[in-house]
Amino acid sequence: MNVAIIGAGPLGRWLALAAARAGCAVRLEDVMPANLHHAQEFIRQQYSAADNVTFMSSIEDAVRDADLAIDCVPDELESKLEIFCLLDRMAPPRTVLMTPTKNLSIADLASCTYRAERCVAVAANAQELTDRGEGSEVLLRTPPQALPGAMATVKEFWRRLGIAVRVETDRGFSGD
Repeated sequence: MNVAIIGAGPLGRWLALAAARAGCAVRLEDVMPANLHHAQEFIRQQYSAADNVTFMSSIEDAVRDADLAIDCVPDELESKLEIFCLLDRMAPPRTVLMTPTKNLSIADLASCTYRAERCVAVAANAQELTDRGEGSEVLLRTPPQALPGAMATVKEFWRRLGIAVRVETDRGFSGD
């Protein structure tokens, strides 16, 4: 599985390390070179076979072959909308977009893309996710039109990390 992770802060680093250990080919991107440098050092210290993590300086290069693109930007509406629009425009049509958010509706975020059926939220914040270990569980929220294949990709990602999933449908704040 090819995974693009956008944002090399604590959550992005943790996800990149976990995905690499799980056998995924990871492309980690951040607009801040210092964040990428810190991530590179962190991953190399934690994981000697870090050759399946590539550090990228552009979103376009990071998502080029991605099956799954995960944004690790702040959980703020403007940040999420901006990154979802970029990912939607730059990633191949088959790529599933996943975002960690406790406060935002994935149905509403997905409606701003051309691939609402391929958008999924993890209902957790960065600290909650990085505290997870093998055998724990995450809650996935999907828009009503989520495709089974998109969900299979996301479930496979979490299964590889040793984390169980629970799924619920998010109808958005408008309730449509």
